[in-house]
Amino acid sequence: MKAPTDLAELTDFFDRYGTALTSGDVTAISRCYALPGMVVADSYSFTFTSPAAVALSFLGAAPSYDEQQIVAAHAQLRDVQRLSPALSLVAVEWEFLDSRGNAVPGERYSYLLRVDADGPKITTVIATH
Repeated sequence: MKAPTDLAELTDFFDRYGTALTSGDVTAISRCYALPGMVVADSYSFTFTSPAAVALSFLGAAPSYDEQQIVAAHAQLRDVQRLSPALSLVAVEWEFLDSRGNAVPGERYSYLLRVDADGPKITTVIATH
C-alpha cells in the first residue's frame, strides 16, 4: 500500500469526512476510521475499537454543529508528511459555513492516516489548536 500523499486523494477523503461530520452521518464517519483508532487532545484521550464506538463518540458532536447551524466543512490541508509506505501525517485547518453563509471559526487537527485497499483511513486524531 502507498501512503496517501496525493493532494487530490486527500482532498476527496477530507471532503467526504467533512460532509459526514456536518450531516451527522455517523455510519459514514465510522467508515473513515481504521480500527482501533484514537483521539488525543490536551485534556483527554480516547480510543475506539469498533464502528459502533466511533459512531457513539461522534453523536455528541452533532448537537454542537446543529447549535452553530453548521452546514458545511472544508478541510484546508496545511501539511502532508509521508511517514512510511502506508502512513501519512496530515495537518488540517477546518473552515465551517453556517446556514446563513457565514464563515465560522474552524479547528486544527493533525490526522495520522493509514492507506488500505479502500483508501485512506484515520488512525489517530490530534487536536492542535
